[in-house]
Amino acid sequence: MILLRYNDFSTGGELILKFYDYPIISKESSLPVFLVSVGLNEWQYHVKCDKGDNYAKALYCTKGSGVLIMNGEKHIIKPYTAFFIPAGCPHEYYSTDESWDTHWIKPSGKSCPDMLKALGFDKPKIFPLSKEEITYLDHCFRCMHEALLSDKVDGNFRASGYLYSFFIELSRLAAKGKGSVQIAPAVTKAIAYIDENYMKQPGLESISKAAGVSSQHLCRLFRQTLNCRPMEYITKRKIQAAKMLLAETQKTVDQIAEETGFCDSSYFCKIFKRFESITPSQFRSIEQAL
Repeated sequence: MILLRYNDFSTGGELILKFYDYPIISKESSLPVFLVSVGLNEWQYHVKCDKGDNYAKALYCTKGSGVLIMNGEKHIIKPYTAFFIPAGCPHEYYSTDESWDTHWIKPSGKSCPDMLKALGFDKPKIFPLSKEEITYLDHCFRCMHEALLSDKVDGNFRASGYLYSFFIELSRLAAKGKGSVQIAPAVTKAIAYIDENYMKQPGLESISKAAGVSSQHLCRLFRQTLNCRPMEYITKRKIQAAKMLLAETQKTVDQIAEETGFCDSSYFCKIFKRFESITPSQFRSIEQAL
């Protein structure tokens, strides 16, 4: 690890420190996803990988500007921009300013490709970051460095936990950069209506009417936003309410089935086990033991 310069973005202070962390990979290689390296370059040097890197790499910058060449295309990288380079993807980047800071992360692990794909990072990606919303992303970044710095034995286990949070937050910010995380008002209205009426098993037509859109359009919005249909969401909402009653009250399974809008307790138990893989009674035993 080389320590030179680092900026503490959470306080606005400066810690005269720059770092490159390359943890010795040992026990953490058994984790589904783990950290290979993390670092900060406040003055980014010229990087050229004609055959790509062995690992995927996520980078973001907060000041200065640079050029990224990926798949033969040249991109100007401005402050508060992130970019993702898949493993094996030829690339080149360099500063075009007096200073260009780059924060970089390299993940690995047998489940890493699946995680990256699920979060939308299976292809090269460039997207803007909101200056006001970068705090948590930078927190995860700094925590990875601090975990490695403070614990030479188990630090990368902790760092790998922050790595997962980092990519989830990066995915959220990437989606926001495309404008896709804006939840349609119809979905918000439909969810509010379901919250008030789920125990009555409202029909698709009444939900659509409350949302102010057609049934077909509402189904499309639910699939895009929640990856399920409105009627499936109602069932999940009923299961959610049932879990709270099972954990926090002594009401019988029959009473809970009735209160949450299931036609009878046997059907309730069947649906509950389908979603939770255990019976309501087993769920109660586990939760109340805790």
